[in-house]
Amino acid sequence: MIYVLLSNFILMKRRTFLDFLMKGAAASILPLHLVGCDDPNVLSKYKGLLPMRTDQLNLIEGVSMQILLKRGDEFGKQLFFGSNNDYTAMLPMSPNRYMLWVNHEYLNPLFVHKKFVSAEKTKKEVEIEMKEVGGSLIEIERLDSGELKVVQDSIYNRKIDGLTSIPFANQINILDQDSALGTLANCAGGKTPWGTFLTCEENYDGFYGERDYKTGNRIPSEHYGWENHFDCPPEHYGWVVEINPKSGEAQKLTALGRCAHECATVFQLEDGRCVVYTGDDANDEHLYKFISKRPNDLSEGTLYVANLELNLWIPIDIEKQDILKANFSNQLEVLIRLREAAKLVGATPLDRPEDIEIDPITGHVLIALTNNKPKGNFMGSILKLISDDNNHESLSFSHETFLAGGEETGFACPDNLVFDQKGNLWFTTDISGSAIGSEPYKAFGNNALFVVPRFGERAGEILRIASAPMDAELTGVSFVPDSNELLVCVQHPGEESKDLDNLTSNWPEGKKGVVPKSAVVILSGEFFDDLWSISMR
Repeated sequence: MIYVLLSNFILMKRRTFLDFLMKGAAASILPLHLVGCDDPNVLSKYKGLLPMRTDQLNLIEGVSMQILLKRGDEFGKQLFFGSNNDYTAMLPMSPNRYMLWVNHEYLNPLFVHKKFVSAEKTKKEVEIEMKEVGGSLIEIERLDSGELKVVQDSIYNRKIDGLTSIPFANQINILDQDSALGTLANCAGGKTPWGTFLTCEENYDGFYGERDYKTGNRIPSEHYGWENHFDCPPEHYGWVVEINPKSGEAQKLTALGRCAHECATVFQLEDGRCVVYTGDDANDEHLYKFISKRPNDLSEGTLYVANLELNLWIPIDIEKQDILKANFSNQLEVLIRLREAAKLVGATPLDRPEDIEIDPITGHVLIALTNNKPKGNFMGSILKLISDDNNHESLSFSHETFLAGGEETGFACPDNLVFDQKGNLWFTTDISGSAIGSEPYKAFGNNALFVVPRFGERAGEILRIASAPMDAELTGVSFVPDSNELLVCVQHPGEESKDLDNLTSNWPEGKKGVVPKSAVVILSGEFFDDLWSISMR
C-alpha cells in the first residue's frame, strides 16, 4: 500500500521537482540535457525496496555490499575501530591510496562492558569508553581486483578519541586551559579545500554534563557520567574539530561556536575564504553560517545565525550587537553560550537541523530537519535555502521546503544528505530506535537509504535503496573520490537490547547471541553505473 501511495505521489509531484531542476540549471547557467546514455529510461528496471522490518542490511537489486570495518576491528598495532561510526570522508593521497576519516559518535555500555548505570563504572571502564568515541584515521588502498582494503601497517593510521589532548585554535584558553581532553559525540562533519577533516561534537552533554549559566552550577550528564572520574569542564566540548589526516594534529575551532553541531559543510569563495554551514541538532535550535577571515583558515571569522522570517543571516558578534554586550562579557563567552546568544539576536527556531549539503549544480543549500515532536512535527522535512545572487557570502536568501516527510513521500525523519558527482541526492532517515515499528512510524519500517535521481524518466522519484537492520540507522553517506562507490555506516544496530540474553539484533554476524556491531560498508554495483550513465554536461 505504501509503495502505491508513493508511486502516485511521485506522479503528482514530478512536475514540481522537474521545475526545480530546470530553474536550478538556469540559475547556474548550465544547459540541461542527457549525455553518456542513449536510454533515459535505463532505471526503469529497478524497483525501490518496500518498507521492511528485518535484521539485515537489505539492498535494492543491482547493489552489492562490502563490509570495510566494524566495531572492534584492528587497523594497526593496538588500534581498534570504535563504536557507532557516523560521518565518513575520504581524501585521495596518491593513485589507489586514500585517507579515510570515520566518526565514532557514542557507545552502548552494554556492548562494551555489560553495564548501563554510569555510577557503577570504574575509572578504568570509563577510559575504555573514551577510546570508543572520537574518530579513526585509516589509510585505504585499492587492490588490483578493484576492492578497497585497510592498509594495516600504515604510518597514518591512528585514533583521535576521548583521551587525546586537543588544543583550542588561536591559543585560546577556556577556563584557564588551552586544550581539552579528547573529542566526543562526533556526529557528522566536513572536508576543507586544503585537505583536512572537520568532525563535529554533537550531544556532548551526555558525557560531561552541561553548565547552568544562571547559577554557575554543573548539570550532571544523563548517560555516561565521565565527570565522576575526569574533571573536564563541559565548555571544552560542543565544538567543530579540525583534523590533519597526515599528522593527526587537531584543533577545536572556537570561532564556529559551541552547540550540538551536526555537520560543518564547507564552500570556498573565489578569494579563498570559506563559508561553513552547520546546524544545532535539537528541538527549536538554529542554523548557522560562518565566513572565515582568511583563506585556508577557519580559526577566525564571523558567525551568523539564520532568521527565516526576515530571510537574513544575523551576525553573532558582540561588537555588532548591543544586546550581546548587555548579556555577555566578551566574544568567547558568546561563542561558548551560543544557543543563548542566537536567541537574543533573533534566530529562527527549527526542527532539529541536521546534515547540510550544497547542490553541486545549483549552489542551493539543503538542510535536513529531522523532526520536532513537541511541536507535532513527527515526519521532518528537507529545507532549501537560496542565497541572493547565488552568492554564499550574501547575508540574504530565500527558502522553501524541498521535500516533506510523510506516508505520501515514503520517508520520515531525514538525517544525512549527500549529492553524488552527477547531482543525484542521497539521504538517510533517523527514526529513533524506540519508535521504529510503532505509530506514527509503523508504515516506514526500519530506517533506510534513499536516492532522488536528477535526470531521466525517473527524475524526482524517491527510491528506497537500502533498509537498515533492527534498531539501526544508516549514517555517514559519502562517495569514494572519483568513484561511484558509496560509503554507508550501519549505526547502533540492536540499541534497544535490554540485556545480552535478549538482543534485538545480531547484525552483521547474524548468529543468535552474538553482540551486534556498527560497521562501515561500501555499496556499489550495476544500479550505480546505470544511475550515473544519465548525467549532465
